[in-house]
Amino acid sequence: MKRLVIIASAMLVCMQAFAQEETPSKFKLYGFIRNYIVADTRAVNAGTEDLYFYMPKDLSMKDGYDQNGGFNWRFVSLTTRLGLDVSGYKWGGLGVSGKVEADFYNLSGAVPILRLRQAFMKLTFDGAPLAVTLGQTWHPMAADMPHMNNLETGAPFNPFNRSPQLTLDFKAGDFTFTASMLYLNHYLPVGPDGKTKDYYKYGLPEFYLGATYKAGGFLGKLGVDIVNLRPYRTIADWRVQDGDAPTIQVKSLMTAVSPFIYLQYTKDLFQIKAKSILAQSGEHMNLLSGYGVHSFNQDGTIEYTPLQDWASFVSFSYGKKFQVMCMLGYMKQLGTTKELTNNLLWLNSAADTKIQQAFRATPTVAWNLGKFTVSLEYNYTLAEFGNTKAAGFDADAARNARGLYEAGNTHWVHNHRFICMTKFNF
Repeated sequence: MKRLVIIASAMLVCMQAFAQEETPSKFKLYGFIRNYIVADTRAVNAGTEDLYFYMPKDLSMKDGYDQNGGFNWRFVSLTTRLGLDVSGYKWGGLGVSGKVEADFYNLSGAVPILRLRQAFMKLTFDGAPLAVTLGQTWHPMAADMPHMNNLETGAPFNPFNRSPQLTLDFKAGDFTFTASMLYLNHYLPVGPDGKTKDYYKYGLPEFYLGATYKAGGFLGKLGVDIVNLRPYRTIADWRVQDGDAPTIQVKSLMTAVSPFIYLQYTKDLFQIKAKSILAQSGEHMNLLSGYGVHSFNQDGTIEYTPLQDWASFVSFSYGKKFQVMCMLGYMKQLGTTKELTNNLLWLNSAADTKIQQAFRATPTVAWNLGKFTVSLEYNYTLAEFGNTKAAGFDADAARNARGLYEAGNTHWVHNHRFICMTKFNF
């Protein structure tokens, strides 16, 4: 009996010691109510009730009339957001924080639904310069966005992607080194079967490696993104000359490497940002990119070739209560790394697949009255399309062996977009 009393007392002391090590979480509810009134001078390739704007639509000529021309507008309250920040929880030397965030989004049909944007936890350790992020949040290459108030925040001139990920951040003085393993989820690559997770699910994880330097008002980042897709898992054996071709397993991967650089400087009420990315097969980051097939080899393997896409922006912001902003963006397809076989090329289908380069300017003014904001933005987009009969040209132009249009086989289309946004943060 005496022994049981001693054991029970020891267990109680241990439980009290453990209980003292635990600090409860703090919760903060946040969000905003946001309204957009948007007008365009022509039809556009866009999502979410045409709020998420990629590019203007190409010419569509009929009896001398451009069917995609003409003023159009919409007024919607989509993307109104709700979120919960969790902070302060500690168990001994382990700290855990997190975020759950959702907004109203029109995925399909006319009725908006509540969709998950972010859901992640962050682990920190007392005395250790390491932080671990686990869950769905912004892609490391998409986190730093240009100054603007429209929904696409710079895409396709800036990467746009939120993905489930395991990210390690290691801080050493003014530097932070980052390594991530990501799973493609909402933003998918294209391929022979359209957009699907299968190319990625049966390939390898996406990897990101980067470094950040921050001192005073300067912030700089360098990083590289690596994807490994498996577009074909099986295929008819093309080596068979006679009779029915048996199905063979294909293990070849399409590997793409995309480096980027980001610079930011802040002084008082002024901030300037610049980002440039040389993307290979960057369609999973909402860039106008893709990949194709270089060769079907005699040993049963496939050699792929990614399309290179240079996308860049520079933006600035000045002011607080009255704020002036502007972004300038430019993207250009640079061609595949190797020649295509039979022009077999898959491109981002979110916008017109015949766009080869584009420019955008977005001067913006905003009035920030406490937690209430009103902004007016003018968005000018100029895009180069390959010629088509539908656009009023004699023939449909084909991309060459490097996935580009030859000189003289393209034309330019522009769009003027006017945006009024109101937002109340809470």
